[in-house]
Amino acid sequence: MSDDHVPEKENAADVLRNARIGLALFFVYLALYGGFMALCAFNLESMRSTPFGGVNLAILYGFGLIVGAIVLALLYMVLCKAPPASEANGKN
Repeated sequence: MSDDHVPEKENAADVLRNARIGLALFFVYLALYGGFMALCAFNLESMRSTPFGGVNLAILYGFGLIVGAIVLALLYMVLCKAPPASEANGKN
């Protein structure tokens, strides 16, 4: 039986890099969500406005948060899959 399906061992530098990327993307999403909550708490009338096609801003912002979460998750996947600098320079 071959070892083709055995995952590579992650080193501490890769884990730390991935954790930093995840934390940065989390804070991006936290800022987006914080904006949503601030509008709901302090400017509710703006959430009732209908900027596009009769759909109110609360619904649009909510769907935007969902799409944003998916985009950030895909971005995290791509960034964490990128080879570390040591492998990119040909060092193994």
